Amino acid sequence: EPFVADEYIERLAWRTPGGGSRGGEAFDPKRLLEEFVNHIQELQVMDERIQRKVEKLEQQCQKEAKEFAKKVQELQKSNQVAFQHFQELDEHISYVATKVCHLGDQLEGVNTPRQRAVEAQKLMKYFNEFLDGELKSDVFTNSEKIKEAADIIQKLHLIAQELPFDRFSEVKSKIASKYHDLECQLIQEFTSAQRRGEISRMREVAAVLLHFKGYSHCVDVYIKQCQEGAFLRNDVFEDAAILCQRVNKQVGEVFSNPETVLAKLIQNIFEVKLQSYVKDQLEEHRKSDAEQYLKNLYDLYTRTTNLSSKLMEFNLGTDKQTFLSKLIKSIFISYLENYIEVEIGYLKSRSAMILQRYYDSKNHQKRSIGTGGIQDLKERIRQRTNLPLGPSIDTHGETFLSQEVVVNLLQETKQAFERCHRLSDPSDLPKNAFRIFSMLVEFLCTEHIDYALETGLAGIPSSDSKNANLYFLDVVHQANTIFHLFDKQFNDHLMPLISSSPKLSECLQKKKDIIEQMEVKLDMGIDTLNCMIGQMKHILAAEQKKTDFKPEDENNVLIQYTNACVKVCGYVRKQVEKIRNSMDGKNVDTVLMEFGVRFHRLIYEHLQQYSYSCMGGMLAICDVAEYRKCAKDFKIALVLQLFDTLHALCNLLVVAPDNLKQVCSGEQLANLDKNILHSFVQLRVDYRSARLARHFS
Repeated sequence: EPFVADEYIERLAWRTPGGGSRGGEAFDPKRLLEEFVNHIQELQVMDERIQRKVEKLEQQCQKEAKEFAKKVQELQKSNQVAFQHFQELDEHISYVATKVCHLGDQLEGVNTPRQRAVEAQKLMKYFNEFLDGELKSDVFTNSEKIKEAADIIQKLHLIAQELPFDRFSEVKSKIASKYHDLECQLIQEFTSAQRRGEISRMREVAAVLLHFKGYSHCVDVYIKQCQEGAFLRNDVFEDAAILCQRVNKQVGEVFSNPETVLAKLIQNIFEVKLQSYVKDQLEEHRKSDAEQYLKNLYDLYTRTTNLSSKLMEFNLGTDKQTFLSKLIKSIFISYLENYIEVEIGYLKSRSAMILQRYYDSKNHQKRSIGTGGIQDLKERIRQRTNLPLGPSIDTHGETFLSQEVVVNLLQETKQAFERCHRLSDPSDLPKNAFRIFSMLVEFLCTEHIDYALETGLAGIPSSDSKNANLYFLDVVHQANTIFHLFDKQFNDHLMPLISSSPKLSECLQKKKDIIEQMEVKLDMGIDTLNCMIGQMKHILAAEQKKTDFKPEDENNVLIQYTNACVKVCGYVRKQVEKIRNSMDGKNVDTVLMEFGVRFHRLIYEHLQQYSYSCMGGMLAICDVAEYRKCAKDFKIALVLQLFDTLHALCNLLVVAPDNLKQVCSGEQLANLDKNILHSFVQLRVDYRSARLARHFS
């Protein structure tokens, strides 16, 4: 344990008799002092003994350190001697190795000519047999030594090519004949081994044939046999992928150049199997059925490119991407060159058929519509002289807009965009996509939506028509919905194809022109509001009686508001709801504001046609209060303000003569022209009384 002096003294005092109050024993300082002195002497003796021991150990340590240092010096000297011996040995080994290499070179220099001479002698011997016309050597007669025979005949064939033809024509023909026979035998052997599935034998024969001219024929045989029984299902693309996967595992074990053999197999599959299959599928419908032809072309091209993506996993040489692209192009080039013309022709005829089928189902014969530009339409808006367009026609409530037609047109165009993306050359993609977009604009926007708007405009009744049906708002509602679908397809399917090309601005401008042209025609349809006001005029003329505001019995009026007011408010609420359902965005507020202002003007002018008794004035105030409730549905501040002011004006019909000036100077009437105030005061039946005239003057 760690040494603590205080605790050590305490324990010593405690053990000393008389050193503490233990068992009632009295404290004896002398004995304690004596014990301390004795203990100090013992500690001094112990310290001297330990010190002597430490000095002895230090001397021993110094002695051993000197001995160890001496030993290390001796070992270093020994190590230096050993290193010198090692260097001498290394130099000696290098010298011997140099001598051995020199000797090996000399031996090789002697042996190589000797081997060549022996080889030449053997070849001369075999050459003599061909000269004699009789092949006696075992290597030519023993079928098991076909490998050695192939090596010999290949060398003789090379030698024979260097000999003059006039002197050695016969022997050259014999060697060539034997060369050809052996080549055929080797190919036959390779074919048999492939059928038996003997990979090692195939590899051995292929290695021998590598130096023969018929090596390529061996590869052709291999490729042909690989395809036997490989294309038995209906899906030629899946069969091709499985075949290439299987051959890829085997070709490296057989041939020394597996990537070349596999590439040749793939080329054969594309140029023979796939090209034949594609031709059969497309030529059948090329001239008779454009829709099926385009579907087949898209499907076949997609499946071919998918197969190409799978084949990219294999080692086909350095530039396999270009290699596979060229193969695909060789199959489809004749079909892709005029693809967009077929696409546009089909889209045009299909879209025209969809529209015609719809109009036929409605027993409707399309009318020719104006083709003036936007500026012409704007001029017609400003002048308001040519509305409705031509003689008004009765559409019998038909909007001539169909969700089914729109969905069909958009679906056809969507498929056309997908085919365009897949089948168009990247440089032609934006241009082709724009042509498809132009077809959509022509048939959806111009031939369908625009025609419906023109027909709707022509069907707007005149403002003095009775019981007129206002179907133009239904046309607006459907056209708005359809255009949202058109805009969605523009963003989802066209934009990705043209986003990085100059055609983007052209498409955006074309879309902007279409929107502006449609909005102009929708603005022209604002004359529908005239018809609404005309209907309200008819209601007021038919239902409002002069006695409503000047009853015969002032004390027996039981109604809260007039019947004309009830019917007008009911009609207005329906039209407000119809406008909200037909339009969206700021267009709703714009049209409702125009409608509300005209509604106010109608009521204002209507009220000024009657004279008002006191009770009749109260009834007029009730009517205007009801009109004001109806105006709240517009949710347009200006319209509500106008009716608030009208309500305040109606108070002039019932206020006491003494209070007229006070009411006219109120917050709502203070800013009005005095003539307007005077015109309302004149409607009172008591206006001619001197008292009222005096108070108002």
